[in-house]
Amino acid sequence: MKGYQRFGTALLSFILALTVSACGAAGEKERQTVPDYPTRQIEYVVPYSAGGGVDLVARATADYLSKEWGQPILVVNKPGGGGAIGAEYALKQVKPDGYTALAVNVSNTTMLTAGMTNPPITNEDQVYTSRIGQGTLAFAVKADAPWNDFAEFSAWVKEHPEELTWTSVGPAGFSAFGVAEWLDVIGADFSKTRMIVTKGGSDSLPKVAGGHAVLAVHMIGEVMPMLQAGKIKILAVSGTQRSTFLPDVPTAEEQGIKGLSVSWWTGVSFAKDTPQHVIEKWDGAIAKMVQDPVFLKHLETIQVEPAYADRTVFLQEVTRETEYYTDLATKNQMRK
Repeated sequence: MKGYQRFGTALLSFILALTVSACGAAGEKERQTVPDYPTRQIEYVVPYSAGGGVDLVARATADYLSKEWGQPILVVNKPGGGGAIGAEYALKQVKPDGYTALAVNVSNTTMLTAGMTNPPITNEDQVYTSRIGQGTLAFAVKADAPWNDFAEFSAWVKEHPEELTWTSVGPAGFSAFGVAEWLDVIGADFSKTRMIVTKGGSDSLPKVAGGHAVLAVHMIGEVMPMLQAGKIKILAVSGTQRSTFLPDVPTAEEQGIKGLSVSWWTGVSFAKDTPQHVIEKWDGAIAKMVQDPVFLKHLETIQVEPAYADRTVFLQEVTRETEYYTDLATKNQMRK
């Protein structure tokens, strides 16, 4: 009997040793099969013109990560189609190997899906990797425009909607949704207004300053240069609190126009089949980046608020926004 017990004990020890050895080998093999990344230049696609909010955040991000990883990150502007052209290139026309990243934002994701019946890009086409920053919307008109505040301007628009021209990168841009939500709140007819298509903030705001459009709705960082140059004035900002970047400008809510929730954000996404280790590398690096004092100072200079969200939270927010903006677009017959 004792011989059998000794044999059983020895057999069990042998099995356990094999199991531990196999697990160790598997773990070592797994570590060995994760490839080095990045090993060469990364293309970071901005689907808008240079100088806008998405572009500025992307360039700050590229600068930080290229130093962090020791590899160049080239920012490439591919404007057009309300952000769809650049997004389609980054998500569908290149190899999903992690060497093409998209500077994703609210216009070329949730709003593109909500504003089009057959969008070229959907949420399912990409992996939302990390949100980086967000911005408050500012309602800008020409510096010598006759309106002194947003309430006065809103009353004029309600009476004369056909005279309102406003700029946007397209019917699915955040400017379009910002205008639609505002007009819905004040009871003005969105269909009687006219959109003037632009390539981004650097193109849009000069049109307003030059009298070629009445209104531009952009994040604060985009309007600041023209505001400081005295070419435009800001009648209101969205949100429930005044912006720290424009403390003297009242919110729309302060002026009796409540319920404006459209906001701007930007982050990074990749094509849906991008390797998991690439997604994790970017998300981890961005989480670290948004704690870096130099990077945060850079965001402050372009009037963007840090708003990091990891992959899980990012996707949840995108899903919620898509539903809200789809309802808004349907109500105002914006879907094309």
